[in-house]
Amino acid sequence: MRIGVIGTGNIGRVLIERMRSVGHAVTMTNASGAESIRDFAIKTGAPAVAIEEIGLDVDILFLVIPERNIPHLPKAIFQNIKPSTVIVDVGNYYPVRDGQIAEIDKGLTESEWVSKQIGHPVVKAFNSISSASLISAARTAGASDRVALPISGEVKRSKEVVANLIDQLGFDSFDAGSLSESWRQQPGSPVYCTNLALGELRAWLTKVNRKTLPENREKGLQIFSTLPAGFTPHDQVKAYREAFLK
Repeated sequence: MRIGVIGTGNIGRVLIERMRSVGHAVTMTNASGAESIRDFAIKTGAPAVAIEEIGLDVDILFLVIPERNIPHLPKAIFQNIKPSTVIVDVGNYYPVRDGQIAEIDKGLTESEWVSKQIGHPVVKAFNSISSASLISAARTAGASDRVALPISGEVKRSKEVVANLIDQLGFDSFDAGSLSESWRQQPGSPVYCTNLALGELRAWLTKVNRKTLPENREKGLQIFSTLPAGFTPHDQVKAYREAFLK
């Protein structure tokens, strides 16, 4: 497939490297311009393009940027994409970074808000796993410790496309419902960065308390900030499991 990625932070870079490793044609862009990622482009074979061109003739377009930057994306990106292009929202809302977004604070899910900003349907996926675990936790199909990732969205075909990609990258997937239900995989949820297997993920998605998500989101940030220097993906998952799988 042809895949475009907006955002070359930690998780964006890992996604680019992993998708290139399984044979996909990937292009990438960021707010700083192509020159800022020239070396990474050479390393991965994923060309850096102007942000206005990132959606041209791609099958999947990844948004891997902070929520605060979504409204500032060039409108031309979404005016020029193919009707069949699947847009994947990988972002998470953190007020300490993004500022307060009133519509989300009042109950709109993060990805419903993103969809509203860009004027296109999106699939919420890959937001519930850390960049380090995207590397270390990948397993072959059928492995007993294979991590599962939730997928939320309105369009069945789009979710199937994303599910196939998740499988190629070494993870199981689970259809978590519509975007209006995607709060179940947002930060503060027990499925967020706890690397659950498929059966565990299915069970815990039904136990998410929406009222406690903001409090638990901040608790998760505090836990992350107290992890020791040089912590491993296992250390983070263990800490989050001890805090949230109760």
